[in-house]
Amino acid sequence: MKRILGIDPGLDILLKKAPGEELDYGFVMDCLKEYANPRIKLNHLLKIGALVRVKKGIYIFGKNFARQPYSSEVLANMIYGPSYVSLEWACQYYRLIPEKVTTITSVTTQRSRHFQTPLGFFTYDHLPIQAFSVGMSLMNISDTRQSLFASKEKALTDLLTIRRGKLSSKKHLKEVIFDDLRVEEEDFDNLNLELLKMIYCARPHTAIKYLIQCRES
Repeated sequence: MKRILGIDPGLDILLKKAPGEELDYGFVMDCLKEYANPRIKLNHLLKIGALVRVKKGIYIFGKNFARQPYSSEVLANMIYGPSYVSLEWACQYYRLIPEKVTTITSVTTQRSRHFQTPLGFFTYDHLPIQAFSVGMSLMNISDTRQSLFASKEKALTDLLTIRRGKLSSKKHLKEVIFDDLRVEEEDFDNLNLELLKMIYCARPHTAIKYLIQCRES
């Protein structure tokens, strides 16, 4: 493997072996295993800005060495898990809601947590394990990177059940969907009804029940 001239040899190894911009401690240690003390080498790379610590054990390449933009969604999966990206961040991604979202929001089977990092705020809300996997899947971020990500139906139902709680009627549901969240009617009509029913079976909740009834009417 030919070395890039002028680049720290440890960083050179990482740049050539890393499939993406997001690295974990185990990967870094494996890449630096030929050093007498890989942890000292890691600390050196952090000190010179070749790597940035996002959270203990999670890193990205420094801005002067990045090969491509890092993925907030990949990092969200790495920071705390098992988790998938959902709620406001995913609804924004699908353009279901018009607001600009800056917090990377996820759902987890573990207890709710939040993390302030140099790259922004990451939050994780609890969802029962039986409802976790229905409606989410691996999304391709690049040719070599993937992220667990909610479908638009799952992102919306997570937003309703976690943020809004119990809704009293179909009318109340419509007020939240169209007046509060400002979902467009066309986008609402394009929601996958069968997937919504699957999500409801995994987590019977009044908000999802009324969502299905509104979608059917």
